[in-house]
Amino acid sequence: DGADAETLIKNADIAMYAAKEKGKNKYELCTPVMKNSLLENMELTNQLYRTVGRKEFELHYQPQVDINSGMIVGFEALIRWNHPEWGMIPPGKFISIAEKTGLILPIGEWVLKNACRQMKQWHDQGFQRVPVAVNLSVRQFMDYDLVGMVSRVLRETGLEPGYLELEITESILMEDTKSISETLRRLDDMGVKIAMDDFGMKYSSLNYLKQIPLHRLKIDMSFVQGITVNRKDEIIIDGIITLAKNLGIDVLAEGVETLEQLDFLKTARCFIVQGFYLYEPMTADKISVSLVKTA
Repeated sequence: DGADAETLIKNADIAMYAAKEKGKNKYELCTPVMKNSLLENMELTNQLYRTVGRKEFELHYQPQVDINSGMIVGFEALIRWNHPEWGMIPPGKFISIAEKTGLILPIGEWVLKNACRQMKQWHDQGFQRVPVAVNLSVRQFMDYDLVGMVSRVLRETGLEPGYLELEITESILMEDTKSISETLRRLDDMGVKIAMDDFGMKYSSLNYLKQIPLHRLKIDMSFVQGITVNRKDEIIIDGIITLAKNLGIDVLAEGVETLEQLDFLKTARCFIVQGFYLYEPMTADKISVSLVKTA
């Protein structure tokens, strides 16, 4: 664990922080994998601080499709980090770091502003007027005038509020339900749509469905991948769709990768989907071509 006191203490620190991340009353042993992971995170953190303002981020857009008509009915904006040396870094690698450091605030505003600007540009070019979905983080709710920022971005970009959908996760509602519900109501009053992402994955409470203004539930891809594989996943999907429709909430399935999954969802009356089977996330230039073809 260390040939000298300095190394021993450093390795003990690494193990301690790893244990803390897993919750209380845990212990961890320092391993080479743990040390390499820490060094990678430290380097990513340093690079992330430098990246903000360097124009290394870019947005990709994944179409959301009505499987009855085959038409694109919306997009989800997804951030990518195009590092000059390391190439394309997926969000799973850096979003958690951005959350911990607070960099998610400027990054999140950049995503929202550019997604709204792009959507407004497509509308002005005569393409079909569809909404864009943008993910929100808990830090944007707790450390930010979120309503003021969204209002300012919509005003600056000229996008009509009804064409912006903000995606939240159930974990956000665990922080301060009353305060967050009030924020969501103010956004709803502006005309902005609210969607719950990854529904059923973490802290599902049906009480949330009556406490917050919700326009859409997104069925997590882990359930979709269980179609034709696990009957329990299919039952859960049926249950979510029935619940949402009875409450007057739209439902969308994400992560659709096979024809069998698509057919099941259509039979289950979930008609809006996104996933690699139909479209992968693409740059704005490639999306523009798709829009021209389907407009």
